[in-house]
Amino acid sequence: MTKLVFMGTPAFSVPILEGLVEAGYEVLAVVTQPDRPVGRKKTITPPPVKVAAEALGLEVLQPEKISGSKEMERIIELAPDLLITAAFGQFLPEKLLQVPQFGAINVHASLLPKYRGGAPVHYAIMNGDQETGVTIMEMIKKMDAGGIYSQARLPITQKDDVGTMFEKLSLLGRDLLLETLPQLLAGELEKEPQDEAEVTFSPNITREQEAVDWTKSAHLIDCQIRGMRPWPIAFTTYQGARWKLWGATPLAETTEAAPGTIIHKGKKELWVACGEGTVLAIEELQPAGKGRQNIQAFLNGVGHQVTVGEKLGVAND
Repeated sequence: MTKLVFMGTPAFSVPILEGLVEAGYEVLAVVTQPDRPVGRKKTITPPPVKVAAEALGLEVLQPEKISGSKEMERIIELAPDLLITAAFGQFLPEKLLQVPQFGAINVHASLLPKYRGGAPVHYAIMNGDQETGVTIMEMIKKMDAGGIYSQARLPITQKDDVGTMFEKLSLLGRDLLLETLPQLLAGELEKEPQDEAEVTFSPNITREQEAVDWTKSAHLIDCQIRGMRPWPIAFTTYQGARWKLWGATPLAETTEAAPGTIIHKGKKELWVACGEGTVLAIEELQPAGKGRQNIQAFLNGVGHQVTVGEKLGVAND
């Protein structure tokens, strides 16, 4: 029986861990990030992988930093045949990568060499890509640069956001990994080098990227909103107050109004001018200090004072 150590942190990683256990692989330990404060009350919360690992009766290791830690020494002591990572969130030192006889592999949520880095799903949606996928790859010291063992593709629909795509890609990654492992362990699988000329990156989302740029088309702003939902959430401003934007729809309407201008307000409608003469209907938002609400509830409440002709956006406040 192949013995492995699994390393992952968010909900994306959970079906992959569970799939390995169900398939009969011996998981010696699970490595995940430390418990963190979550929410407004900063409640200390374990990562989803820890919860899943404990339910499976597995040993859990939570290093603040894996390199040089006692947890890394524990992994070396366990002498696994293979290391498998899936959204672990830390770089692995060379010393650790050299421990398993079959090396270390990663389940990465993009079609490498596109979108190396920590936010591949966000960027795929924000950039309006028609598809994304999962790559099973060799782990080396350079970030997401190892050889590719296998890939699987998945379309991105107009209704998808980061949350739905993470759920789909997690299951796709689980299935692809379980298909790939037998061939890899039998030495029957050749890895394919990544084409460095095709490399793009997906670094973690910055606060500046969360702000809507109304000079972009309605389509791209919709992609941004979906590409940041359910986290970290795109926003705009109105009279200095922040609106988090949870949902919007690009319309067939056109306008000559300046981008960011509110061009129509109805009982259930709030339309905003965007770049290239396009128009976006805001469907769901969260005003500062309030809960998430649909546009009708917003316009019946704090949004009643909003008027046509006013402008949205940080640059206009």
